[in-house]
Amino acid sequence: MDQYHIEVLASGDIAKSKEILQRFVTQHTDTFDFTAIYSQWTTIWNGIFKFLRMPCERRAEALHIYPDCLAAIRILSRDKTHLNQTITVEQFDTLLNIANIGGHNENISDSAIVVEALKCLCNLVFQSTSCQMMCLKNAAIDGIVRRLRTYKDANVPYDLQYFDMKLLFLITALNPDVRTKVRDDYHGLTYLVEILDLIIKERSDPNAQHNELSDSQVNLLVEIMKVLFNITVRNETSVATEEEEEIQFRRLAVVLHDLLLCRATTKEKQLELCSNTINLLTNVPTACYSELVIPMHLDSDSSTTSFASVTNLSGIHLFEGHDVTALEILLEFLKCRLENMQKLSIQQELLSPVLTALVKCARCNKLQRQYLRQQVLPPLRDVKTRPEVGEHLRNRLVKLLTTPATQVRDLVADFLFVLCKENVGRMIKYTGYGNAAGLFANRGLVPVRSGSSYSGEYSSNSEDSDTEEYKQMQHSINPVVGCYEPPRPNPLEGMSEEQKEYEAMKLVNLMDQLNRQGLVQPCKIGEDGRPQAVEHILELQDSIPQQQMDQSHET
Repeated sequence: MDQYHIEVLASGDIAKSKEILQRFVTQHTDTFDFTAIYSQWTTIWNGIFKFLRMPCERRAEALHIYPDCLAAIRILSRDKTHLNQTITVEQFDTLLNIANIGGHNENISDSAIVVEALKCLCNLVFQSTSCQMMCLKNAAIDGIVRRLRTYKDANVPYDLQYFDMKLLFLITALNPDVRTKVRDDYHGLTYLVEILDLIIKERSDPNAQHNELSDSQVNLLVEIMKVLFNITVRNETSVATEEEEEIQFRRLAVVLHDLLLCRATTKEKQLELCSNTINLLTNVPTACYSELVIPMHLDSDSSTTSFASVTNLSGIHLFEGHDVTALEILLEFLKCRLENMQKLSIQQELLSPVLTALVKCARCNKLQRQYLRQQVLPPLRDVKTRPEVGEHLRNRLVKLLTTPATQVRDLVADFLFVLCKENVGRMIKYTGYGNAAGLFANRGLVPVRSGSSYSGEYSSNSEDSDTEEYKQMQHSINPVVGCYEPPRPNPLEGMSEEQKEYEAMKLVNLMDQLNRQGLVQPCKIGEDGRPQAVEHILELQDSIPQQQMDQSHET
């Protein structure tokens, strides 16, 4: 844009300026760096806003250039270099008014202009800290929520709803102080959950079991859930009572259950919908996860039907007289994530949400834990293969118990441990002591005796149903590796006592050398069940009498 073009913008000639702005937008459709015009930036920016802030008598005339001005602002705001110094409160409020969410709305009926203004606002809030601070004081939040209330009754275009939610997401993501305000003062949680439910019910045939959501519906649902995620993050400033919060979250859990069962038009959109639903589900309190499982009301003709095992009836998964389809979808999503796991660096991002949700499901109640245990830790039949080897869900999860991604490792350990009713012996049975050692050490549960367990939150009846294969080889199973190992010859056989003592001291010296070099840190088990470092390897002898006593009690 040369000097002549800038002078035309400054002159206020709408017709000529419209042509210049159209050429600018076409030329810079894919431009994100405006270094070439930094010296003219402020002049161009302010010149464009002159048309958006025309006096009332010229407002109707200027309306014809609004789309071109807004498109130019949207493109220029991709480069944040000069935004903080250039943007003013008046200019930001002007965009809010054009978007019909300001204090003095222009009541523009052309939704395309309103959407373009929202796109500009999204760019500005994302790129400019000054604009983020303006949103703490201006009418942006109030305007969005006010329009949000009309979604149910007015025919508001999806694009407009989408960018409303995108702007609200950016404001709540970048300004943590406004989250409680949106949730409590504006009742944002209630309204947003209603909109989610409305979109689900908007499908052309609500009674059709496999009715699909359109791509635009999925996009809008995702943006709404991202806003809900921001405003439901736990904080200490909420003014809602515990009873009010429980009612709100239970309602949210019901809608999330329905969203898990929804279907999109493509696999990519389906994964996106499911992923964001699970992300939001992680903010729901554990007690509310009971809403994910629905009791089935049987007809008199089918009242004798047994639901002791899992039944798949027309896409519905039944277990103990309950519809557990939502839990099955969570497991299928986890399997999909595990199968497509390529890089260690993205394990935490991809696996943490669904693992967190599954841990909460397992802790919620006995029925959910039993179903998940049946799917993840079925009765052992293959006892000749290490637990971490194989393609079943149990194998893949056990393998993650030793991953360097600590958050994923701890979540997997927690999930499997809860499925084992926090019984150390049962955990060793399904995972092997070597894989679960980190969990036991962190919790002070190193099993001095194999029966160590914690069952304070669980029923006393056992859920073990050992298979014949397991019972036959139980005494030959190595608890460290978690599988059967054939007998091996005794390496000390044929040695004299002096030779055995020599080899033992040789081992002690090697361990002491590694200890002095800082390569290993020998430990013994303290009274609290946690490992305690020893200064010298010979201190390990102190624990031998206690171990012998424990073993004599076991026999």
